[in-house]
Amino acid sequence: MAATVRIRVRVNGSERQIDVAPNATLLDMVRDHLGLTGSKECCAVGECGACTLLVDGRSVNSCLVLAVEADASEVTTIEGLAQEGRLNGRLSPLQEAFLAKGAVQCGFCIPGQVMAALYLLQRNPHPSPDEVREGLSGNLCRCGGYVQICEAVLGASEAGR
Repeated sequence: MAATVRIRVRVNGSERQIDVAPNATLLDMVRDHLGLTGSKECCAVGECGACTLLVDGRSVNSCLVLAVEADASEVTTIEGLAQEGRLNGRLSPLQEAFLAKGAVQCGFCIPGQVMAALYLLQRNPHPSPDEVREGLSGNLCRCGGYVQICEAVLGASEAGR
């Protein structure tokens, strides 16, 4: 078995060629190989959502996806969302909403929460409160900031109308 496998992946808009171990997760790749440490490893079994990324526009728990499975894919991390906001010298509207509503407490789960919210809003730009709760149901917050997180997503939805 090869010690590493070369994959091609577009991460946050930049084409990359990366040599990864066949058993390396997508989370390992973005954190350890690319230095994008916004996504967090918490449970490592897909239960908490702290590692949520978008792969080809779909929300994934990156601790459950092998890096080699992302070959030839487009990956968006929380850093990529921040880059979009920086184009105009600000955070993205979704990140601004999280700050405005006080949804950022300890910050550990927030990158995954924001990425899950982004996925939800891309599929449903104007969700109801119940749809927000359902859309974020795979993401846990140890601080218990669920009310503020839901308010932030609804606020971002309103800002986008």
